[in-house]
Amino acid sequence: MTALDLNLRRVYGAYPTGVAVVAGLAGGRPVGIAASSFVPVSLDPPLVSVCVAHTSTTWPLLRELPRIGISVLGAHQEDVGRRLGARTGDRFAGVGWRSTPGGGVLVEGASAWYECTVEQRVRSGDHDIVVFRVHDLDAAPDVPPLVFHASAFRRLG
Repeated sequence: MTALDLNLRRVYGAYPTGVAVVAGLAGGRPVGIAASSFVPVSLDPPLVSVCVAHTSTTWPLLRELPRIGISVLGAHQEDVGRRLGARTGDRFAGVGWRSTPGGGVLVEGASAWYECTVEQRVRSGDHDIVVFRVHDLDAAPDVPPLVFHASAFRRLG
């Protein structure tokens, strides 16, 4: 990594973000990735987005699915964030989840969840910006979100 790469990571990390899991059923099994780039985009139509690295080996399994679940992890789910952010192993081992009728996968105990379809993908640098149309959603107002800041998981408050 170059000095610029390290400086970009440091400065980008100065902005706290929530941690979301993007997941669906592929071949009857849950597959997913952790994303700290989850952003609401539009109210009308209801759209959200995440950024996915071109190097992801999981995104190709997800991008053509009819429905994808996005779960905003709760502050108590740091272990889930680490597991789903891993590059190897069974990411859903020990993780409570449920599938929607359309095949989206939602993490149990999350602070918010969305059931979506891929609306648009925009190639941008070394990532794709993926815009999702929201079809269903809910939140648990009593569950504070997990936050990623300065390369570490944190809790609000």
